[in-house]
Amino acid sequence: MAGFKGQAEYSVDSKGRVAVPAKMRNALKPEAKNTFTLTRGFEKCIFMYPQDHWEQMESDIGTLNTYRSETRDFIRGILMWAEEVTLDGQGRIGVPRTLAEFAGIGERALMIGALDHIEIWNPESFQHYLEGQEIDYETLAERVMGRE
Repeated sequence: MAGFKGQAEYSVDSKGRVAVPAKMRNALKPEAKNTFTLTRGFEKCIFMYPQDHWEQMESDIGTLNTYRSETRDFIRGILMWAEEVTLDGQGRIGVPRTLAEFAGIGERALMIGALDHIEIWNPESFQHYLEGQEIDYETLAERVMGRE
């Protein structure tokens, strides 16, 4: 399965538009119809899901037990921030103001491929995130990918 990978930093224009890297646009399946759903991510970033993947996520969310309060909290948390955006002719998307404010996106945005989605970060926030990691990359890789 080919997915989103790599990183690129771009300017955000006065209308809140930012370019999506060509290599990430090229990873889109035709079923996505050049459309993404953006929502609040973790660690103060924005998650950007291709529309075909988002539709599957909505289907999965629809099967959750809404009699549990934490399930309702999660559903509210992910869907209240969700906004659909479509690539324009220059390969840009408009980042909704509420999401940009949440993630601290100003004049620059860092796009990071995360396999099934793209993360949008304030570049400085991402640098602070990296500096704040409690364990080194090698140890993390061993913990996550190591087989016993």
